[in-house]
Amino acid sequence: MKQILVIQNKRIGDVLISSVIAQNIKKVYPDSKVTYFVYDYTAGVLEENPNIDHIIRVSEKWLKKLPNLVRTLRKVRQHNYDIIFDPYAKFQSRMMCLCSGADYRIGLKRAHKQLKLPFYTHPISFLEKGTRLCGKAIEDRVHMVSDVFPLDNPDEVPKIYLTSEEKKNTKIAHINRPVLMLGVLGSTPNKSMPYPYIATIVDWVTENYEVTILFNYAPHQKAEAQKIYEQCHRQDQIEIDIYEDSIRGFITLMHQCNLLIANEGGSVHIAKALNKPTFTVYSPFIHKAHWATFEDGVMHKSIHLRDEKPEAYQQFSREARKKVEADPEELFQLLTPELIIASLAPFMEHHLKAHKK
Repeated sequence: MKQILVIQNKRIGDVLISSVIAQNIKKVYPDSKVTYFVYDYTAGVLEENPNIDHIIRVSEKWLKKLPNLVRTLRKVRQHNYDIIFDPYAKFQSRMMCLCSGADYRIGLKRAHKQLKLPFYTHPISFLEKGTRLCGKAIEDRVHMVSDVFPLDNPDEVPKIYLTSEEKKNTKIAHINRPVLMLGVLGSTPNKSMPYPYIATIVDWVTENYEVTILFNYAPHQKAEAQKIYEQCHRQDQIEIDIYEDSIRGFITLMHQCNLLIANEGGSVHIAKALNKPTFTVYSPFIHKAHWATFEDGVMHKSIHLRDEKPEAYQQFSREARKKVEADPEELFQLLTPELIIASLAPFMEHHLKAHKK
């Protein structure tokens, strides 16, 4: 039986997207044992996945301490993995590959970059650009498997699995109209729209549709979410107290909702994996082509300032991008509620026409 390790220490969306590696390597080795090594706060998107046999959860802060990293390297070596996939491709994961002794060490790398040590037996270059609807981020991860192990029918769709009990979540059972999950804040401040803009979008939705809105945000963002709520005019259509503070909790709640409107991030990828319609607002510094998974303009639609006002990016060098990433407020101001609503309106009309006021 092949022992396989996938290292993906990053955010929720990255971890969920990387679950396609397990889905595809199980086609090659159905009887293998697949283990995922992830940060503890992301593991919820992998739980109950029949393609994943074990999840190693570690704290990000814990792993960054050198003695703990050394202990981890020893444990990886002792486990005698046959195959390691490293889509994370950073110092920690590369060292885990190098010290593992695995026959197959498969990792992503930049095409122009030469690795200083033999971290990988099979270094796989990131694709220059995505060509499929699933998006480049997923294509890169599927390519990690297919470039080494021939696949007849690659699986490009990340999936989330719920237990029968989770499917019975009744938090919104009393609501007799469509429920929209609204990601009011990005995973980090630089991924969040200005608060007045968010409130304007909420007001437009509630003024035009008979719906109930739930707010999604990280537990530490509760005070900020409350500030946005207080700026909204139709608070009777917002259920501010219906909230889940865990990933599995959010998954079970999102499973009951009709659609998601949110800043780009883990919640969008979760909704897509649950086959829910999504409308995504991208931060100005994000490479949309990389993360725009399954965007067909109908089931999944998005807006990015670069598409609306390309002139704002004429001087967008690598250095300029770093400055914008640190403080995107100026460019975010250009992505006005009017621009967002013009793109959102046909999406809402398609999915909720019957509930228009």
